[in-house]
Amino acid sequence: MLERPQTDRPGPFEISRRRLLSRFGMGLGAIALGDLLSGPRSAAAASGALPAPHHAPRAKRVIYLFQSGGPSQLETFDYKPLLNKMQGQPLPDSVRRGQRLTGMSGNQASLPLAGSIFKFAQYGRGGAWISELLPHMAQRADDIAIVRSMSTEAINHDPAITFLQTGQQFSGRPSMGAWLTWGLGSDNDNLPAFVVLITKGKGDQPLYSRLWGTGFLPSRFQGVQFRSGKEPVLYLNNPAGIDAAGGRTMLDRLHELHDLEFAASGDAEINTRIAQYEMAFRMQTSVPEVIDISGEPAHVLDLYGPDVSKPGTFAANCLLARRLAERGVKFIQLYHQGWDQHGGLPGGIRTQCRETDQPAAALLLDLKQRGLLDDTLVVWGGEFGRTNYSQGKLTATDYGRDHHPRCFSMWLAGGGVQGGAVHGETCEFGYNIAAGGVHVRDFHATVLHLLGIDHERLTHKFQGLDARLTGVEPARVVTEILS
Repeated sequence: MLERPQTDRPGPFEISRRRLLSRFGMGLGAIALGDLLSGPRSAAAASGALPAPHHAPRAKRVIYLFQSGGPSQLETFDYKPLLNKMQGQPLPDSVRRGQRLTGMSGNQASLPLAGSIFKFAQYGRGGAWISELLPHMAQRADDIAIVRSMSTEAINHDPAITFLQTGQQFSGRPSMGAWLTWGLGSDNDNLPAFVVLITKGKGDQPLYSRLWGTGFLPSRFQGVQFRSGKEPVLYLNNPAGIDAAGGRTMLDRLHELHDLEFAASGDAEINTRIAQYEMAFRMQTSVPEVIDISGEPAHVLDLYGPDVSKPGTFAANCLLARRLAERGVKFIQLYHQGWDQHGGLPGGIRTQCRETDQPAAALLLDLKQRGLLDDTLVVWGGEFGRTNYSQGKLTATDYGRDHHPRCFSMWLAGGGVQGGAVHGETCEFGYNIAAGGVHVRDFHATVLHLLGIDHERLTHKFQGLDARLTGVEPARVVTEILS
């Protein structure tokens, strides 16, 4: 047993623990050191700040397929044949109603209406209109609830993405995944409660780690990004020369130091700190296991399509999301960039849909076949929609669309959602909401509700206020899409 130095000064003892970690380089010690230095955590936070859900949850976990850049609703889920009939005619002032435009199209001499060149057909018991670009998702129409009347307040990417992810347009607030894991805790002792997956090799609008950050919540609830390649989680592996036995010995000695400190101070929070080091140690085994798809049957791999065997693709990430979900990870966030099609939209959106359609549909079917869809909430959507007029030159086969916050489409599935539902309606021009509007705050309130949380009661004191994901303005649960 290590003996505590005979001194009342805590400084040298604290430094000795850090020196112990530093001997192991940027390995296991590094991933947990930030937690040790971040200060104490409440006991409630170890298992979730809420002692119990506010009401019976319908979902246990969330898989959020975020389509970064703003997919065009007019090419996917919101069929507007009037735009084809009025092709090239200017957007009527009575439809625009003086609403602001971005500087990218606001200075155009005219705003010519552009109908989609893609065909639509109706699917499922709800008769949902779905584009030919999404043949696999069309076959899952009875599993999803399409919301065609989403709206946001932001017209540019950064504030719009930040709004969807954190409930505010400015940076520094907790992400939705952080709120949920802080409130509900974790269902797996060997993996992070909040995991982030980003499609490899996609450019377009940048993604920042603050989008899965914790803001003013404890940092342990931040999303952990899994990367493709030899090191899925940075700094998790032991450095050269340190094996598992050496790592285990280091943790045992560190535990003894913590025990000495606890005996001297009586601070119960000390016992929670070593748990984070133990988690990092367990992740050295659990992370390689979860990302290894070699044991997946051929028929499952075929379901996700040919890209599933390429690490970092959307298909591979969808399969990994299922594997994380079945292991109890609470919030799994996928980001797929490339939807910002100001020009060359037909070619660009073909590529995007080819990359995402089959994997997203496969994820739903895979979850369903395993009995996981009933308690897993799956969400698909971007930060805003696209304009009904063409940005730049309009031709018979090519056009672009600008940002449009007034209306866009999303879908939800599983975990208490009514499959086959179609909610909300836009005007015949696809420019304004005509019925059933759903604000971003309503979306957040609905997600929280499905996980057993009253959005008005999940709060954290910050700068003298009871801060919450949905903010201070009214928000409602979209009961129309619930089963």
